[in-house]
Amino acid sequence: MLIADKLQAVKATLPQGVELVAVSKYHPVEDIKEAYRAGQRVFGENIVQELRVKQPVMPDDVEWHFIGHLQTNKIKYIAPFVSLIHSVDSFKLLSEISRQAIKFGRRIDCLLQIHVAEEETKFGFTVEECRQMLDEGSWRGLAGVRLRGVMCMASNIDDTSQVHAEFRRVFDFFTQAKVEFFVDAPEFSIRCYGMSHDYSIAIEEGSNMVRIGTAIFGERPTKNE
Repeated sequence: MLIADKLQAVKATLPQGVELVAVSKYHPVEDIKEAYRAGQRVFGENIVQELRVKQPVMPDDVEWHFIGHLQTNKIKYIAPFVSLIHSVDSFKLLSEISRQAIKFGRRIDCLLQIHVAEEETKFGFTVEECRQMLDEGSWRGLAGVRLRGVMCMASNIDDTSQVHAEFRRVFDFFTQAKVEFFVDAPEFSIRCYGMSHDYSIAIEEGSNMVRIGTAIFGERPTKNE
């Protein structure tokens, strides 16, 4: 099946109000262009160097989302153009994103990454750590960033009840944070969770932004290929 056909098939499963991020990491520009010609404008990448190669050769109306773990010394390379950073997992990182954004006269949208999965390799704040950061309040003084919502990844397991519970925990945290810290910030509205294998569960648990790669582009090649 063509990428364009798979893209349309995925979109047909998404309720109104759920935004699709097409995860194009490790896939060639030709594949991204096929999805672009089929109407997709939002793409997710997780390696700074790969994104720096792809961004200049794609049309200007593409929205690039950085979805991987981000090192502070790499922010400067994507700060001029990135639309949304999904993976803010510390105040230090948020502060550096703000600093680099200001250099380019920008204000970069960010999501708070919440760690709820079993896997130790997953990055992110715990719910308690994120609440503590928000309560402390220094983030309010960062002129170069705008907090737009939360992101998480569930455990990659067959137990769907646990996946439901993990997504629900993040939805509950978002709801509480909205009331406590963002009641006057309508832009704090994104609940980003759900990938190719679990996005239907994520949507049931309140996700309004899903990140889908395999179901659109097929199994990704390794980054060394």
